[in-house]
Amino acid sequence: MTRLQPAYVEDVAEAIVRALQQTDHVTFECGGPRLYTYEELLKMITRKAGLKPILIPVPFVAWQALAWTAEMMPNPPITRNQVELMQVDTVTSPEMPGFGDLGISPRAVEETLQEILRLH
Repeated sequence: MTRLQPAYVEDVAEAIVRALQQTDHVTFECGGPRLYTYEELLKMITRKAGLKPILIPVPFVAWQALAWTAEMMPNPPITRNQVELMQVDTVTSPEMPGFGDLGISPRAVEETLQEILRLH
């Protein structure tokens, strides 16, 4: 299962500012405090929003066929490149410096989602 480590955009922006202020050239990998699978992330979002999800597992080969067909449209809603990226883990490496090295405590998706839902 593909794993994701979403980070709050304002945390990422702050990390960029702090990284640019450093004199040494270091590559940072910044990810949120928790790992999710796509299914876990979707279930958490719908639960927090008070919705009952109907999740239907779709194999990647079906996604590829759908994306191939969609790419014939002027503005495809999904591309084969996006499907390929959905199959790759998007998580930070424990060996790489990240938010903590920049003095940032990343916000959890759940926290950010609560704020969004409160506003709407």
